[in-house]
Amino acid sequence: MVLAVSASGVRVARPCVCRQAVRAQHRIAAARIPRRYEHCSLDSYETGFRGADASMIQAHLTARRFVEAYPVETDGKGLLLTGAIGVGKTHLAVGILLGLIEEKGVQALFYDYRELLKEIQHSYNPTVASTELDVLRPVFEAEVLVLDELGAQKPTDWVWDTVALILNTRYNDKRTTIITTNYPDAPPLGFGAGPANAAQRAAREETLGDRIGERMRSRLSEMCVRIDINGADFRQAAGRARFG
Repeated sequence: MVLAVSASGVRVARPCVCRQAVRAQHRIAAARIPRRYEHCSLDSYETGFRGADASMIQAHLTARRFVEAYPVETDGKGLLLTGAIGVGKTHLAVGILLGLIEEKGVQALFYDYRELLKEIQHSYNPTVASTELDVLRPVFEAEVLVLDELGAQKPTDWVWDTVALILNTRYNDKRTTIITTNYPDAPPLGFGAGPANAAQRAAREETLGDRIGERMRSRLSEMCVRIDINGADFRQAAGRARFG
């Protein structure tokens, strides 16, 4: 703490800037952001490369506005970032997370969708000390949760039930959830129409409704503002691996 003089001339104690920075670093470490994405701030999100789609610029602006508006104007709403592989969805999601931690002091958590499901399944092993609730409690209680690559796990009844439990719990508690997915936000094949045949299924791209079920896709429309990001795979262009 440091001593300062208020506008009324009264000496007051205020948190030291260095202590605030240390607390932010502790929150970042607790957020479980993978090392590959630790650098992914909103400032480092690249939209100026050749071939960048205009939707990337708009998504970047929306991400910045979201951090500025949190938590009063966002009121528990989150974001659903959709788009093809390599357009920067995870980068933006982590950038928002870091911005909220550093600027708003939130307690946040990052989880890859597939890794979360594996951890839950692993808790069923009788030789493991953790329980399903041990894994899910921080996911339920995180002030802000990033759930990366929703729908990436092959859908089963257990997967659908688990997704429903996570999303419904956070929805009911009005906790902010930021989600990325490679699947278009559309209903499952045959929803609202007759049953689809094998040829229709083979010719059609899978949707988020196919992967998590229409009931949970509908829930997401209440929980999250959708941001569609178009464009080519950045990793196949400017981000291609090289030595030197």
